[in-house]
Amino acid sequence: MMSDNSLKERTAKGLIWGGLSNGLMQLIGAVFGMVLLVYLTPKDQGKVAVLYIFSAIASAMQESGFIAALCNKKEPTHEEYNAVFWFNLMVGAALYIILWFCAPAIARFYGDPDLTALSRVLFLGFLLSSLGTVQRAYLFGHLMVKQSSICSLTAMIISGIVGVTMAANGFAHWAIVSQAVCFVLVTQIMVWHFSPWRPTLPGGTGRQKRPEHSHTGSRLSTVNCQLSTVTCQLSTFLAPAWRMFGFSSKLMLTNIVNICNLHAFSVLLGKFFGEHTAGIYSTARRWDDMASNTINGMVNGVAQPTLTQVKEDIGRYRQVFRKMLRFTCFVTFPAMFGLSIIAQDFILLVGKEKWAECGTMLAILCIHGAVVPITTLYSNLTISRGKSDVNMICTVAQCLAVWTGLLLLYPKGLMPMVIYFISLNVAWLAIWQWWAKRLVGLRWREALKDILPFLVFTLMVHSFTWWVTTDISVLWIRLLSRIVIAGVLYAGIMWLSGAKIMRETIQYLAPHLLPRGGGKDVRP
Repeated sequence: MMSDNSLKERTAKGLIWGGLSNGLMQLIGAVFGMVLLVYLTPKDQGKVAVLYIFSAIASAMQESGFIAALCNKKEPTHEEYNAVFWFNLMVGAALYIILWFCAPAIARFYGDPDLTALSRVLFLGFLLSSLGTVQRAYLFGHLMVKQSSICSLTAMIISGIVGVTMAANGFAHWAIVSQAVCFVLVTQIMVWHFSPWRPTLPGGTGRQKRPEHSHTGSRLSTVNCQLSTVTCQLSTFLAPAWRMFGFSSKLMLTNIVNICNLHAFSVLLGKFFGEHTAGIYSTARRWDDMASNTINGMVNGVAQPTLTQVKEDIGRYRQVFRKMLRFTCFVTFPAMFGLSIIAQDFILLVGKEKWAECGTMLAILCIHGAVVPITTLYSNLTISRGKSDVNMICTVAQCLAVWTGLLLLYPKGLMPMVIYFISLNVAWLAIWQWWAKRLVGLRWREALKDILPFLVFTLMVHSFTWWVTTDISVLWIRLLSRIVIAGVLYAGIMWLSGAKIMRETIQYLAPHLLPRGGGKDVRP
């Protein structure tokens, strides 16, 4: 087990690198996204948005939860890595063949013949992804956040250039699909470059001697014998993956259910409201995800490996988790509520009136974005404790609640569906906290002390910012004013209140500005 200082140093570096890289990646993605808004229409976005659920589910089945399963082992062997690699590749190829033939049925479901060819190209993404699952697991398990960040940034830049170039030349929705596939391809190339692990071919331990007689019965017997030998060797070769599958399968099912939860709107809107409405929602959701993933990515990149290192010491485990929870709230609340107050102005400035509906939707969805990183942290708690079944139960129950509510509310229109979805996600934090109390003894009072101060300060700052800038009529001046005022006020309040998490962040980013120590945790 690592020492306190070593673990703290690696976790801090992972969070900082994850934060900087995710922030930079989302910024680059935002730049490309703004350009695409100029060239594309909501219908273009909607065409692709309705297909994401199929690609995402296939990707989750292909990955099968093995990244987390391998990471949960302290020292995975080459045989375990190798078995997972070939298992993922076989599953990915099989799923692509199935979805290739299902593409016409998907197009008929949505009433759009263009989706047949579009889906067959988009689905190449998860097939390519199967080539790098183990490499990504290696980088993730060894906390190689810097290398993972370089992979993602490189893929974002190259795929963004491809997407914008195609959109500018009139390829419309094909630009989005090409960008998505290119991102996956470049990512796999990069993770192979940084990961030292390489797969090996299955090898037999003994060969059957060829019989000298060649009559038909003997030949048939020989073929059967050889097939039996190959089957036996393959079973032995994949055995390490099967041994992990009991743990990883629950994560796979959890991921699939979570995908159904996240993409419920795309399916229902594409079917009942048309591709234009689906495009409006999916674009707002994409901007919301882009912002929340900046924090979510850095937390997810270090949470499980770090918590796994200290899981034997429950007191230390709880302390590390609470530190992560405070950091998450310290960053995610001002970022997401800040986006909420500038959403309308931002969308109008970039996409003009054709995207006006998207601004209101984005402002509301930012509440959901503020909850996502906290939910991810709690989810990592259950996984690091070896309770993938708890993670699965929570996610399945939430998905059932989401789909039930949306199916009942869709006749009333989009906005009631969105409000229900957000409210449910916020309320579900209580379920995660209940499990955290059972698994590691994290009391409700402790969790609220870690969350509420940052939420209260953020709401105060952003409400005041909204009020003092509401009479500014020029969009870009109002947008910049809100960013500057909210940022300065929040940082000032955190500094004056002596927030320890802020001082520690500054110490790691700029160690010469502050002496070590000092500061206190923010309390109401």
